[in-house]
Amino acid sequence: MQVLVIGASRGIGFEFVRQYLADGHRVTATVRQPADVARIEALGAQAFVLDVTDAASVSQLAWRVDGTAFDTVIVNAGVYGPRHSGIEPPTENEFDAVMHTNVLGPMRVAAQLADALAPNARLAVLSSSMGSIGLRSNPSGWLYRASKAAVNSVWKDVSIAYAGRAICVAFHPGWVKTDMGGEGAELEVSQSVADMRRTLAGLTPAHNGSFLNHDGQPLAW
Repeated sequence: MQVLVIGASRGIGFEFVRQYLADGHRVTATVRQPADVARIEALGAQAFVLDVTDAASVSQLAWRVDGTAFDTVIVNAGVYGPRHSGIEPPTENEFDAVMHTNVLGPMRVAAQLADALAPNARLAVLSSSMGSIGLRSNPSGWLYRASKAAVNSVWKDVSIAYAGRAICVAFHPGWVKTDMGGEGAELEVSQSVADMRRTLAGLTPAHNGSFLNHDGQPLAW
């Protein structure tokens, strides 16, 4: 199986690379900094630099993967931004950094994948339950919440555009012990990724356009 992981420098993205390689799959991964390329390649993956906030960088994705038909694509790149507990407006720079990474980045990546998907490919974006409007009970991290609600909308459109060619889902990975989630989080990164891999493997066309928990349970938009 051919796997592409966008945003694999650390945390969840890195663990996707590690686990898929451990199971014998061929993995291509992108990282933001040149220094991270060697670390990913040391695992046995192919790696190259891609910055989802840079239009010129993302525009190279299609030719970098030309001739490859990916069975699974994970779009993982994301940032949290300011950790506001209420409705304190972000600065313009904070807004741009979060929205460009979490929303515009996946939009750019999805457009570059049109000719790089195997039949019935799995195409997942890492979202968050914090982006759910139906499940929301507090306004903390409201910029991050807004970006994940937006990327859920984006991925729903991607699922329509790629219907019949790929099964597209947005994932809540759980509250994971990463740099973003912190040490007090509930899930080890290895468990979160194992759950999402299992869910991806069991997807059917009926799941296209779904918002799912890491264990496959549907989440409210």
